[in-house]
Amino acid sequence: MSFKTNDVILFQGDSITDWGRNYEDASSLGVGYALMVGSRLGHMFPEKNLTFFNRGIGGNRAVDLQERWDKDCLELKPTWVSIYIGINDTWRCMDSGEETTPEQFEASYRDLIERTRKSLDAKLVLIEPFVLPVPEDRKGWRTDLDPKIHIVRELAREYGALLVPLDGLFAAASVKAESSFWAPDGVHPSPAGHALIADAWLRTVGVIS
Repeated sequence: MSFKTNDVILFQGDSITDWGRNYEDASSLGVGYALMVGSRLGHMFPEKNLTFFNRGIGGNRAVDLQERWDKDCLELKPTWVSIYIGINDTWRCMDSGEETTPEQFEASYRDLIERTRKSLDAKLVLIEPFVLPVPEDRKGWRTDLDPKIHIVRELAREYGALLVPLDGLFAAASVKAESSFWAPDGVHPSPAGHALIADAWLRTVGVIS
């Protein structure tokens, strides 16, 4: 896929997308993978006048994206919509017993896609959530998270969206360096982890190999 002149790229999600963005500055991309992707694409395609928005909010689950989708997605009229959500749907289950069933997660995620397709002619990039086994208790999260990862993959297939397969990529990276190097708490990426996400995103959209 190629970017067109004046394309608008929106990054949506939770704290991993948010990552220090300034809520008072509508153009702030934070200091994580969204900034890394935007910086690379701006450098690679200066003639295309690309615009980037980050509307990630820490702690968000899929249902939270539903509640703010009109304002924080559709009204921005993006031509690319990147969605990275799911780990908090598992985290809230593990730390406070607030379960999001696979069926609820799929319904919320499907609603985001359907509303986007109905209102916009936008390309979709779905980023699957990941978890690494640090600390030890994160291993127990897989029972809840794995079905949600598979839902993201199936929705990408069904809707012809691009898929960024992070769970496998972080597992493979953990062969090169211990898991805590990539995500100290198993969830929130280190700077190297954010670079991994950025490169995976750019490979998925076809601008790097």
